[in-house]
Amino acid sequence: MANTAHALHILVKHKEQADDIIAQLKKGAKFQTLAKKFSSCPSGKNGGDLGEFKRGQMVPQFDKVVFSCEVLEPQLVKTRFGWHVIKVLYRT
Repeated sequence: MANTAHALHILVKHKEQADDIIAQLKKGAKFQTLAKKFSSCPSGKNGGDLGEFKRGQMVPQFDKVVFSCEVLEPQLVKTRFGWHVIKVLYRT
């Protein structure tokens, strides 16, 4: 079972915008470019890079997706902060 992960994310207020971002990613858009343009999280200016973090360090809904989803596949999750488009780079 992985205990750490490295992920990128884009935080937006509305599910429709998050769905649109995922559609753009599936068409080949660069995650970091979209993060810089749309993310309301301070990490957006760094391409959405959250760096490496430990299991349990993020809010529960986010943590659950990061540690169970397919690596490198965009995922969508809602937390108290809004809608997150997440891309897990790796888990260790």
